[in-house]
Amino acid sequence: MAKFVISRRKFLTSASLGVSGIMLSGCDAFDSQLRVGDGLRSFLEGANGLTWRAQRLLAGDSLAPEFTEADIRQPQRPNGVTAPDDDVYKGLLANNFADWRLEVSGLVEKPLSLTREQLMNMPSRTQITRHDCVEGWSCIAKWTGTPLSLVLDQAVVKPQARYVMFHCLDTIDRSLSGDIKYYGSIDLIDARHPQTILAYGLNGKPLPVENGAPLRVRVERQIGYKMPKYLRKIELVDSFATIGGGRGGYWEDNGYDWYGGI
Repeated sequence: MAKFVISRRKFLTSASLGVSGIMLSGCDAFDSQLRVGDGLRSFLEGANGLTWRAQRLLAGDSLAPEFTEADIRQPQRPNGVTAPDDDVYKGLLANNFADWRLEVSGLVEKPLSLTREQLMNMPSRTQITRHDCVEGWSCIAKWTGTPLSLVLDQAVVKPQARYVMFHCLDTIDRSLSGDIKYYGSIDLIDARHPQTILAYGLNGKPLPVENGAPLRVRVERQIGYKMPKYLRKIELVDSFATIGGGRGGYWEDNGYDWYGGI
């Protein structure tokens, strides 16, 4: 069974990246060809929808492969922003995130404002999984955190909610029109998957800055750019059409697949 799961994982990675991945240069840049016209973008979005449906059909609610301590052979490789140059973030870091709060808002009955200590006092999950980056590398690490489903249950998600938006502290793009903070989204099916956690621990130690402290998302059945770091707010929405470029995330607005399933 394990061999089947791994081979299926590789198949779905190939399906997801085979059409559009050849045109993407990784999490630190995007190919300008994706801006040439709506026809190309529509084609890629169609391939993305096919991958989403295929993953749902083949994977269902199965778990991503998990590994042993012996499989951890190197530190978790940092990627993208590794030291946010943002005054708010640096102020929080200087006080060891004592003033940081995770806000949970949007389509919920009970908005939340949680400290890191409150999250760490909730039931936790530890999992040793493989991080697959769109750039082509992978890394096995042990992650510890609060299952996202527990936070959603505490907030009481409204029936019309369809997606979980993640808003982050790090600036991913600076321009004359203003700074763009990193953001992304997943649907409620992946949000409630048992391996989807809000991670505050890495390899038995507190999550370091270069890997997303104080809190990052782990969505183990998806590509790395679907796991935002430096998390500050979770927002439940019924659509992301009016958020950013309307495609569900920073990289998605710039041509990446919304559903980066593997």
